[in-house]
Amino acid sequence: MTPPSDDVDDALSGVERLYTEGLERHGASPRSVGWKDTFSQQLRFAKLATLLPTEPEQPISVNDLGCGYGSLLSFLDEIDGVQLTRYYGYDISEPMLEMARQLTDERALLVRSSEATNLADYSFASGPFNVKGSSSDARWRDHVKQCVLQLAQASRRGFAFNLLTTFVDFKQENLFYADPCEFFDFCKREISPYVTLLHDYPLYEWTMLVHHGNAISEA
Repeated sequence: MTPPSDDVDDALSGVERLYTEGLERHGASPRSVGWKDTFSQQLRFAKLATLLPTEPEQPISVNDLGCGYGSLLSFLDEIDGVQLTRYYGYDISEPMLEMARQLTDERALLVRSSEATNLADYSFASGPFNVKGSSSDARWRDHVKQCVLQLAQASRRGFAFNLLTTFVDFKQENLFYADPCEFFDFCKREISPYVTLLHDYPLYEWTMLVHHGNAISEA
């Protein structure tokens, strides 16, 4: 993975502080990881989980990039037919990881990292690319694309991620808004022909599902 530039490094340090402080203020709740409420957090998880087969035939392992306090694990456990045997969670906030260790079980391996370092069947990234701080849009966009490529390499069968959309009428300076068409084209050209864009739900964002060819042929 290409080393991040100085301003991206600074942005990641700011993200670490933001979520550590969020945990101190709000505890283990959606607000501590930047979501408005439980409904919006669960809706994001549901869109990401569309990646999974509707009738899974075998247990799976999962990478969760930007795992926060590990809430995706409990969400996946509620999906009928999903047998999750290993959950790899990654976050850059050590207090978040400590909270996740308290709330997850023996299936979880939690790592302080800004990238997925283990190979899993499926990988998810819900929100870790949204806060760019003072980094320029161009540098942060390059950073996100490098992260997406790395996430693809860490996924046997496929991966899914979300980003704030450019189809908004108001933008916050410290947030990154991504053109869904650009990232669809990027994923199709650079990673896999099997790409699905979800932009039909009531949040100012989109979700990209990317299947590797082996996952399609085995379905």
